[in-house]
Amino acid sequence: MTSARLTTATDPADPAPIRIGPTTFVWGVRTYVMGILNVTPDSFSGDGLLADGDPVEQALAQARRMVEEGADILDIGGESTRPGHTEIETTEEIARVVPVITAVAAALPDVPISVDTSKPEVAEAALAAGAHLLNDVWGTGRDVGAMATVAAAAGVPLIVMHNRAEARYERPVVTEVLADLRAALERAIAAGVPETNLIVDPGIGFGKTADDNLAVLRHLGSLSRLGRPILLGTSRKSTLGRILDLPVEERLEATLATTALGIAAGVDIVRVHDVRPNVRAARVSDAIVRGHWRADAAEGSTP
Repeated sequence: MTSARLTTATDPADPAPIRIGPTTFVWGVRTYVMGILNVTPDSFSGDGLLADGDPVEQALAQARRMVEEGADILDIGGESTRPGHTEIETTEEIARVVPVITAVAAALPDVPISVDTSKPEVAEAALAAGAHLLNDVWGTGRDVGAMATVAAAAGVPLIVMHNRAEARYERPVVTEVLADLRAALERAIAAGVPETNLIVDPGIGFGKTADDNLAVLRHLGSLSRLGRPILLGTSRKSTLGRILDLPVEERLEATLATTALGIAAGVDIVRVHDVRPNVRAARVSDAIVRGHWRADAAEGSTP
């Protein structure tokens, strides 16, 4: 029986590898890049695929391009998570993501697919369509047990992201983020997800002020205390725009800075819109931080 207790890391040892669909991800060898596919009309980043044309055809073309540019995972979402977004019905979200996941899984069978959703019903439909990983933006809120139950039943990994309805913290934000994530991990384990199938995301831009986001980024290394692989999603976020006073389409360099600094702090996956430049930034960062730079040495996954 799975124990509902999180094993806290007490040394810098890397977490055990995780099998995500067709690929085994070996942590600590190199940084993996997750490409974002937004099947929405209102993505904050302006890359939603429901604006015009055939969303499945557009998504498949974007998926192929991201893989050619070096994406290790594709993250497909059907509901915007930008501030002030309108929540859509479960049936609508399923109608958006399932055809895309089905098409991408058929065309790119060797590529792991993640579904970005907070609805267990959408997660189940996505897994049936060919997804391999659940990415829950409300991993520390709402009903984490329901999503964890889906992951446990399917035997798939789960990304637990930090989020709050309001950016209110009584203690230093990093302390509370760690506490929230630790509690969420323990709830997921209690629901039947093996600890070795859990990934954490500090939730940059979710339930945090700009100063909170910067504090979390400044102390990313502290997340290693949780003993789980770390995913970082800063791509084109508003905090970066506020620092530089730049619109969303001009935040690439800022994103690359967080990719490099995140890797230096021990991040394992970066979730991004612009795959090619982030892959290049990650490879250089890995060469410096982890000492792996040759093509053969950079391989950290097995089919």
